Amino acid sequence: MKRRYGTIWVYIAKEFLLSFFVAFLFFFIIFFINQLLLMAEDILTRKAPLGAVVRLVVYAMPAIVAMSFPFGSLVGALMCSGRLASDNELLVLRASGVPRRAVFVPFIVLGLAFSLVSFVMNDYFLPLGTINYAKLYRKLVSSSPALELKPYAVKRYRDTVIVTGKVSGSIIEDIVILDTANGGTSRLISAASAELRDGGEASGIIQLVLEGVFMQESDPAKPTRFEYSSAQRMEYNIVLSSFSDFNPGIGPREMSSRDVLGEIRKKELALAQRILARSNELSTKEAELMAAYKEAALRPGQLDASVQRLHALFESMASLRERPLRDRALDIYRLEYYKKFSIPTGALVFVFLAFPLGSRARKSGKSLGFGLGLLVSVLYWGLLVGGQTLGLRSELSPFIAMWAPNLLVVGLSLPLLLSRRDS
Repeated sequence: MKRRYGTIWVYIAKEFLLSFFVAFLFFFIIFFINQLLLMAEDILTRKAPLGAVVRLVVYAMPAIVAMSFPFGSLVGALMCSGRLASDNELLVLRASGVPRRAVFVPFIVLGLAFSLVSFVMNDYFLPLGTINYAKLYRKLVSSSPALELKPYAVKRYRDTVIVTGKVSGSIIEDIVILDTANGGTSRLISAASAELRDGGEASGIIQLVLEGVFMQESDPAKPTRFEYSSAQRMEYNIVLSSFSDFNPGIGPREMSSRDVLGEIRKKELALAQRILARSNELSTKEAELMAAYKEAALRPGQLDASVQRLHALFESMASLRERPLRDRALDIYRLEYYKKFSIPTGALVFVFLAFPLGSRARKSGKSLGFGLGLLVSVLYWGLLVGGQTLGLRSELSPFIAMWAPNLLVVGLSLPLLLSRRDS
């Protein structure tokens, strides 16, 4: 079969690759511009070094490429099959005795190749790029606080508020910090100047070295009492997770699928232990309830006290039974794990929908395929984002949340593929 249809396969593959290249560039530019817009407010507008900005863009490339491959495969397959159908080449092949499945082979092979490339980008280069992006961004923040702390501005980080004066390089003048100490006391810290320093790669913090410090502390429980102190120098640590959406730790996005699966196994074991502990606690409370019931039966003269005790035990047991044991971190890891496979698989799944749809075009095959591909891409992206949101906020299975778009595409493809309508 390979010798018989080899020339046809090469011809269709070249057409598909050309269409894919055009579609891939389109989505790559769209995602690339979106990345630049996201960086513009935080980095470009605050005079970050050009070399660092270029490196940040390079580190963001794997995510852009990983997402461009599936959508490029969809639109490319639609454009290719639409062009072949509108020029009656599919009709000629069928009339020449070439079965539909033979024409479909190049689409499947290239779709599989695109899926593999997308998976490698998503599973290896994306975590690597995300980690390097975070490291470089932290380095930029420590060397140029204007990236995060604008001059003469107020910045809020969770329960901390930082008011800045003039910013020159890594030096901030006339800084005021309002926060809550570990003991629950409110603090107001003012300093003549502060220098922003990197706390080290493993520490997950950035240090503000304050000079000429004055501090006032107040306890909400004692509103009339204040404590004052001063210091020539003070080191104030800021957790990096407070900066923008920065996460100092390694999350599932920064891991390979194998590492994520290992973390999922650990979290599942911890959750199983919590479930077992609650089951044992419920058994203990049930035993206490039965003992209290028997004791109440033996002491009919103390009915009111017995009823109150039984009611309290029953309410405690019901509250324990209804208490949810969902591990949100586990759901996040599961969602990310399935996402690492579902998005790359989309490059293959899309060709099963694109080929029969495109082959029904009668004129303007490429234009029709491109427009239809954009529509399907928007719908698929919406389903993907919606599934991820539902997977985090509801009881929806993470697998269904991430694979529902692909399953829907397959469900729509089967009737079209099984249809006997000729191209």
